[in-house]
Amino acid sequence: MNSPTIVPPQSYLLKQDSDLDLQRWRKVLSDYQSMAIALLIVGLWSISLFLCNRLNLAEIPILFVILVVLVRTFLHTGLFIVAHDAAHGTVFTSDRRVNDWFGRIAIALYALLPYAKFLKNHGLHHKNPGRAGDPDFHDGQHKNAIAWYVAFMVRYLDRRQLVVIFVGFTVIFHSLRLGMQVSPINLLLFWILPILLSSMQLFLFGTFLTHREPQQGYTNRHHAMSSDFPVMLSFLACYHFGYHWEHHEYPHLPWYKLPSVRK
Repeated sequence: MNSPTIVPPQSYLLKQDSDLDLQRWRKVLSDYQSMAIALLIVGLWSISLFLCNRLNLAEIPILFVILVVLVRTFLHTGLFIVAHDAAHGTVFTSDRRVNDWFGRIAIALYALLPYAKFLKNHGLHHKNPGRAGDPDFHDGQHKNAIAWYVAFMVRYLDRRQLVVIFVGFTVIFHSLRLGMQVSPINLLLFWILPILLSSMQLFLFGTFLTHREPQQGYTNRHHAMSSDFPVMLSFLACYHFGYHWEHHEYPHLPWYKLPSVRK
């Protein structure tokens, strides 16, 4: 004798459909939230550069100039954070091609860097964090901050890339200087200097402090440590890059969601 077919109540089926719809909408909203934040960072970077290039430095207090340089540095670091999240596919998860175009644009604006090479190196970093095979890690000899930073930059900026940067920056610099009558001092202070400061900021908070070996040795498989900064200070320091164990443990999370898994 056949067993009777059990038909779920209509209310149960409706609830399942409702839950699926809710999940889809959450994913869509999360997608567009990440894309909107990426656009906001790129937009603020672009607008601030335009406005800074119009400043008359003779009429501005030096303390204000320093503050503007720091803001420009923070926004410039934001470009790298967008490219970094794109490398993890979290800027626009619904379409990898769109996501990667965000990455290409952001890292080109950052320092004319090739997205494909960054993607490869960052994949190796997550595969072998804080050990041999990690392109971000020191070579076993240059462990102090300055030597590690110099070695880090040399590994990423090979001869070909240095030529691209030199030629590209020279063309852009003189195009803005001659074509838009932008002061060379403004370009140096609000464009070139923030690139250098941003690289130091990213290295300090995203590599040196987070992957250097503690005295007692590494205590987790990611060879990563996290800062104890409060959320707002963590954001201002480096877009929560200091919550680095969390990033390696949950690489699918965009930067602004890292505080939600902070332990």
